[in-house]
Amino acid sequence: KRNYISAVKDTVLLRDIIQRNNIRDPKLLEDIFVFLVNNASNLISISSIVKYFKGQGRRVSYDAISNYIGYIEDTFLIHRCDRYDIKGKDTLSGNAKFYMNDLAYKNYLYPGFGYGFGYLVENLIYLELCRAGFDVYVGVLRNKEVDFVAKKADRVIYIQSTYLLSDESTVEREYSALESIGDNFEKIVVSLDDVTLPLRGGIRHLQAWNLKEILQ
Repeated sequence: KRNYISAVKDTVLLRDIIQRNNIRDPKLLEDIFVFLVNNASNLISISSIVKYFKGQGRRVSYDAISNYIGYIEDTFLIHRCDRYDIKGKDTLSGNAKFYMNDLAYKNYLYPGFGYGFGYLVENLIYLELCRAGFDVYVGVLRNKEVDFVAKKADRVIYIQSTYLLSDESTVEREYSALESIGDNFEKIVVSLDDVTLPLRGGIRHLQAWNLKEILQ
Protein backbone atom coordinates (compact mmCIF):
# COMPACT_ATOMS: atom_id res chain seq x y z
CA LYS A 1 0.00 0.00 0.00
CA ARG A 2 2.91 2.33 0.70
CA ASN A 3 4.02 2.01 -2.93
CA TYR A 4 0.49 2.75 -4.16
CA ILE A 5 0.14 5.87 -1.99
CA SER A 6 3.58 7.04 -3.06
CA ALA A 7 2.67 6.53 -6.71
CA VAL A 8 -0.53 8.57 -6.31
CA LYS A 9 1.36 11.37 -4.61
CA ASP A 10 4.11 11.37 -7.24
CA THR A 11 1.59 11.35 -10.09
CA VAL A 12 -0.29 14.35 -8.75
CA LEU A 13 2.73 16.29 -7.49
CA LEU A 14 5.39 15.45 -10.02
CA ARG A 15 3.36 15.06 -13.17
CA ASP A 16 0.17 17.07 -12.86
CA ILE A 17 1.36 20.08 -10.85
CA ILE A 18 4.83 20.35 -12.35
CA GLN A 19 3.72 20.01 -15.95
CA ARG A 20 0.62 22.17 -15.63
CA ASN A 21 2.37 25.02 -13.81
CA ASN A 22 5.89 24.75 -15.25
CA ILE A 23 7.42 24.27 -11.80
CA ARG A 24 11.08 25.28 -11.71
CA ASP A 25 11.94 23.67 -8.37
CA PRO A 26 10.22 20.25 -8.06
CA LYS A 27 12.20 19.43 -4.91
CA LEU A 28 10.86 22.53 -3.16
CA LEU A 29 7.32 21.60 -4.20
CA GLU A 30 7.62 18.16 -2.60
CA ASP A 31 9.34 19.56 0.49
CA ILE A 32 6.46 22.01 0.96
CA PHE A 33 4.01 19.13 0.68
CA VAL A 34 5.95 17.19 3.34
CA PHE A 35 5.99 20.27 5.58
CA LEU A 36 2.22 20.71 5.28
CA VAL A 37 1.57 17.02 5.96
CA ASN A 38 3.72 17.06 9.07
CA ASN A 39 2.18 20.30 10.32
CA ALA A 40 -1.43 19.41 9.54
CA SER A 41 -3.88 20.70 12.17
CA ASN A 42 -1.41 23.38 13.30
CA LEU A 43 -1.86 27.10 12.70
CA ILE A 44 0.85 28.21 10.29
CA SER A 45 1.50 31.12 7.95
CA ILE A 46 3.30 31.55 4.66
CA SER A 47 5.88 33.66 6.49
CA SER A 48 6.59 30.85 8.97
CA ILE A 49 7.11 28.40 6.11
CA VAL A 50 9.49 30.82 4.38
CA LYS A 51 11.39 31.19 7.66
CA TYR A 52 11.59 27.41 8.06
CA PHE A 53 13.13 26.84 4.63
CA LYS A 54 15.48 29.81 4.90
CA GLY A 55 16.64 28.34 8.20
CA GLN A 56 17.65 25.26 6.24
CA GLY A 57 19.71 27.38 3.88
CA ARG A 58 17.18 27.28 1.05
CA ARG A 59 16.70 30.26 -1.25
CA VAL A 60 12.95 30.80 -1.24
CA SER A 61 10.55 33.71 -1.58
CA TYR A 62 7.14 34.43 -0.10
CA ASP A 63 5.52 34.45 -3.55
CA ALA A 64 7.06 31.12 -4.57
CA ILE A 65 5.92 29.38 -1.36
CA SER A 66 2.44 30.90 -1.66
CA ASN A 67 2.12 29.85 -5.30
CA TYR A 68 3.34 26.30 -4.67
CA ILE A 69 0.88 25.86 -1.79
CA GLY A 70 -1.88 27.13 -4.06
CA TYR A 71 -0.97 24.55 -6.69
CA ILE A 72 -1.09 21.76 -4.08
CA GLU A 73 -4.47 23.00 -2.85
CA ASP A 74 -5.80 22.97 -6.41
CA THR A 75 -5.19 19.21 -6.56
CA PHE A 76 -7.06 18.66 -3.24
CA LEU A 77 -4.09 16.86 -1.69
CA ILE A 78 -4.18 19.48 1.05
CA HIS A 79 -7.03 21.72 2.24
CA ARG A 80 -6.66 25.17 3.76
CA CYS A 81 -8.90 26.04 6.72
CA ASP A 82 -9.03 29.79 7.32
CA ARG A 83 -9.67 31.45 10.67
CA TYR A 84 -13.10 32.92 11.44
CA ASP A 85 -13.82 35.71 13.91
CA ILE A 86 -16.84 34.35 15.80
CA LYS A 87 -17.79 37.73 17.25
CA GLY A 88 -17.13 39.77 14.10
CA LYS A 89 -18.51 37.01 11.85
CA ASP A 90 -15.82 37.38 9.22
CA THR A 91 -12.81 35.43 7.97
CA LEU A 92 -9.33 36.47 9.05
CA SER A 93 -6.20 36.64 6.91
CA GLY A 94 -2.77 35.42 8.00
CA ASN A 95 -2.47 32.13 9.85
CA ALA A 96 -4.48 29.12 8.69
CA LYS A 97 -4.58 25.38 9.27
CA PHE A 98 -3.98 22.79 6.59
CA TYR A 99 -5.55 19.34 6.55
CA MET A 100 -4.67 16.26 4.52
CA ASN A 101 -7.18 14.87 2.05
CA ASP A 102 -5.98 11.36 2.93
CA LEU A 103 -4.34 10.37 6.22
CA ALA A 104 -2.39 7.71 4.32
CA TYR A 105 0.08 10.41 3.29
CA LYS A 106 1.07 10.71 6.91
CA ASN A 107 0.69 7.09 7.98
CA TYR A 108 2.55 5.49 5.08
CA LEU A 109 4.86 8.11 3.61
CA TYR A 110 6.14 10.15 6.55
CA PRO A 111 5.71 8.04 9.71
CA GLY A 112 8.90 9.28 11.36
CA PHE A 113 7.46 12.61 12.46
CA GLY A 114 5.63 12.96 15.77
CA TYR A 115 1.91 13.27 15.13
CA GLY A 116 -0.47 12.61 18.00
CA PHE A 117 -3.79 10.84 17.71
CA GLY A 118 -5.55 14.09 18.58
CA TYR A 119 -4.36 15.70 15.37
CA LEU A 120 -5.52 12.71 13.34
CA VAL A 121 -8.98 12.93 14.94
CA GLU A 122 -9.10 16.64 14.13
CA ASN A 123 -8.15 15.96 10.51
CA LEU A 124 -10.84 13.28 10.20
CA ILE A 125 -13.50 15.60 11.63
CA TYR A 126 -12.53 18.29 9.13
CA LEU A 127 -12.92 15.85 6.23
CA GLU A 128 -16.27 14.60 7.55
CA LEU A 129 -17.60 18.14 7.80
CA CYS A 130 -16.50 18.92 4.25
CA ARG A 131 -18.10 15.73 2.91
CA ALA A 132 -21.35 16.75 4.58
CA GLY A 133 -21.30 20.03 2.65
CA PHE A 134 -20.26 22.42 5.41
CA ASP A 135 -17.99 25.42 4.99
CA VAL A 136 -15.36 24.89 7.69
CA TYR A 137 -13.25 27.42 9.57
CA VAL A 138 -11.02 27.68 12.63
CA GLY A 139 -12.94 29.72 15.19
CA VAL A 140 -11.34 32.68 16.97
CA LEU A 141 -12.96 34.39 19.95
CA ARG A 142 -10.78 36.83 21.87
CA ASN A 143 -7.89 34.72 23.23
CA LYS A 144 -9.55 31.34 22.62
CA GLU A 145 -9.50 29.03 19.62
CA VAL A 146 -12.43 26.83 18.61
CA ASP A 147 -11.28 23.92 16.47
CA PHE A 148 -14.12 24.19 13.96
CA VAL A 149 -16.88 26.56 12.97
CA ALA A 150 -18.99 24.61 10.46
CA LYS A 151 -21.60 26.51 8.45
CA LYS A 152 -24.23 25.16 6.08
CA ALA A 153 -27.17 27.37 5.07
CA ASP A 154 -28.66 28.58 8.39
CA ARG A 155 -26.98 25.86 10.46
CA VAL A 156 -23.84 26.60 12.47
CA ILE A 157 -21.96 24.04 14.57
CA TYR A 158 -19.05 24.79 16.89
CA ILE A 159 -16.83 21.75 17.47
CA GLN A 160 -13.94 21.01 19.78
CA SER A 161 -11.87 17.96 18.91
CA THR A 162 -9.67 15.89 21.21
CA TYR A 163 -8.33 12.35 21.34
CA LEU A 164 -9.60 11.56 24.85
CA LEU A 165 -11.19 13.55 27.66
CA SER A 166 -8.77 11.77 29.94
CA ASP A 167 -8.56 14.22 32.85
CA GLU A 168 -10.32 17.23 34.31
CA SER A 169 -7.91 19.75 32.80
CA THR A 170 -8.60 18.41 29.30
CA VAL A 171 -12.35 18.51 29.91
CA GLU A 172 -12.13 22.11 31.11
CA ARG A 173 -9.96 23.17 28.18
CA GLU A 174 -12.27 21.73 25.56
CA TYR A 175 -15.55 22.82 27.13
CA SER A 176 -14.42 26.31 28.18
CA ALA A 177 -13.67 27.27 24.58
CA LEU A 178 -17.29 26.51 23.64
CA GLU A 179 -18.72 28.03 26.82
CA SER A 180 -17.15 31.36 25.87
CA ILE A 181 -19.41 31.59 22.78
CA GLY A 182 -22.52 33.62 23.54
CA ASP A 183 -24.92 32.45 20.84
CA ASN A 184 -27.27 29.46 20.81
CA PHE A 185 -25.93 27.47 17.87
CA GLU A 186 -24.94 23.81 18.32
CA LYS A 187 -21.82 23.17 20.39
CA ILE A 188 -20.16 19.75 20.43
CA VAL A 189 -17.03 18.17 21.90
CA VAL A 190 -15.89 15.19 19.81
CA SER A 191 -13.50 12.52 21.10
CA LEU A 192 -12.71 8.81 20.98
CA ASP A 193 -13.84 8.10 24.54
CA ASP A 194 -15.84 4.91 25.08
CA VAL A 195 -18.21 6.68 27.49
CA THR A 196 -20.30 9.71 26.55
CA LEU A 197 -20.26 12.57 29.04
CA PRO A 198 -23.58 14.16 30.05
CA LEU A 199 -24.85 17.41 28.55
CA ARG A 200 -23.06 20.40 30.07
CA GLY A 201 -24.54 23.86 29.63
CA GLY A 202 -26.05 22.88 26.30
CA ILE A 203 -22.76 21.39 25.05
CA ARG A 204 -22.96 17.81 23.77
CA HIS A 205 -20.22 15.23 23.97
CA LEU A 206 -20.11 13.01 20.89
CA GLN A 207 -17.98 10.02 20.00
CA ALA A 208 -16.21 10.58 16.70
CA TRP A 209 -17.79 7.56 15.00
CA ASN A 210 -21.25 9.07 15.60
CA LEU A 211 -20.46 12.45 14.05
CA LYS A 212 -21.66 11.57 10.56
CA GLU A 213 -25.17 10.84 11.85
CA ILE A 214 -25.76 14.32 13.25
CA LEU A 215 -24.43 16.08 10.14
CA GLN A 216 -27.20 14.82 7.86
